[in-house]
Amino acid sequence: MNLLLHLCCAPCTLYPESILRPRAIAIRGFFYNPNIHPYTEYRRRLDALTAVASDIDLDLLVRDEYGLEAFLRAVAYREEERCQICYRMRLTAAAEAARTCGADAYSTTLLYSVYQKHEVVRRIGEEVGKDAGIPFYYEDFRPGWPEGVARSREMGVYRQSYCGCVYSERDRYLKKKLSLKEG
Repeated sequence: MNLLLHLCCAPCTLYPESILRPRAIAIRGFFYNPNIHPYTEYRRRLDALTAVASDIDLDLLVRDEYGLEAFLRAVAYREEERCQICYRMRLTAAAEAARTCGADAYSTTLLYSVYQKHEVVRRIGEEVGKDAGIPFYYEDFRPGWPEGVARSREMGVYRQSYCGCVYSERDRYLKKKLSLKEG
């Protein structure tokens, strides 16, 4: 099977790649993450992923678009739905890329992160795949979370401290500030 795998970041790439390749699944990575804020964080994640892809010999297709404005327009006044909107943006781009490059299916490393809304990612991935005419390959990669974290640390891979969007950055620092006040 030829699989286009949407990659959210370098650390989340390591475990899914390590279990898919031995199954004779040919993986092509796809980076498209217009939600990441600020731009310096976007570049840092893309640079880390590019380095990891080179280290593990992973073919990488990059849609290098810093799409902050498009992301913010899509979620304005619907901030509570921001994750679903973000997933749909990225998975739609991945499905289109998979179809264009002749992949048999597409998937995402968002299915690896213990911090993502797993069932929402799965539902949107399947909906988008159906609409785009390309199957969504589903697998729950979360059981490999500890292994992927350990491997990324061993490799010295940049590990980000929030999901990526301005809202997740805000939430991370507000929680830290609140815990300091409580302590």
